Amino acid sequence: MRELLSDVMLDSPDTQHRALQTLSSLTKVSSLNRNLLAQHPDSIPAFLSLSESSSATPTTCALALSILFNLSLNPNLKRPIASNPDLIRHINSIILNPYSSPQSNKLAASLICSLAMLDKNKAGFGVLGTVSAIIKALEASPTNAVHHLLSSLAELCQFHGNCTVAVRCGAVPVLMRMVGGAADDRLGTSLAVLSLLARFEEGIGEIRGTEGVVGMLVESLKRECMASKESATEILLRLFEEEEELMREAAVSMPEFPTLLADLSIRGSAKAREKVGVLMMKMMEADLDCYVEGNPLVLH
Repeated sequence: MRELLSDVMLDSPDTQHRALQTLSSLTKVSSLNRNLLAQHPDSIPAFLSLSESSSATPTTCALALSILFNLSLNPNLKRPIASNPDLIRHINSIILNPYSSPQSNKLAASLICSLAMLDKNKAGFGVLGTVSAIIKALEASPTNAVHHLLSSLAELCQFHGNCTVAVRCGAVPVLMRMVGGAADDRLGTSLAVLSLLARFEEGIGEIRGTEGVVGMLVESLKRECMASKESATEILLRLFEEEEELMREAAVSMPEFPTLLADLSIRGSAKAREKVGVLMMKMMEADLDCYVEGNPLVLH
């Protein structure tokens, strides 16, 4: 490892490239190799320097990022890597740069997600502007890294402080646009983030103010992705708790809504069935008559 790290620091592009490729392969398959490399105090600064060097090739930058990502997979290395503010700021700049390579974009977003899995790291990302950077990048629609960025945002928003930052940075309209036209994989993650934001007053207020929000969420119940249905049901429940008129809108003007609920109450996951049960009870308490194929909607 020491020899390879020395080669990485050489001015010879070919030698450097071979050393980076070897280190990327070694750290990808072995947690022991990751720990051995991280023991060298110059390792993380060296890979950071290469990943942000203006003279480095896109391949060199991507290899340096891939090694940092591999190192972050070890739980004991997540904290020391995330404790480098220069690294976090650099990752932010990569996802915001429209000229970053697709591979670097994906690796930068994946590195954020990996580091944020340690709860102690979540708040620091919010302070250093990562939540804001992700939302700006999503708004710019970098199609090659959208899924990776959404996954990172979902992880960061497990911390309530980042939810507040996300709402104030305009996350809700960005995510609602994705809900309106996303493929199932992006839809599920977008709704998962929205369900996290909906737990707080600022978040649910922004969601409630979105035109046609109930219709979009009801449409999400028709998709195949069960995670999407779980999150959509959770958001609908929060909306109906806040404003009964929205519940009447769904029950009266969307005849397919009771049928979708009935189907979820039978075929849904345990979480979906639980949320649907609460939704049905609220509708009954509000004296809303809902019918499925001419029969009253009943709890299963």
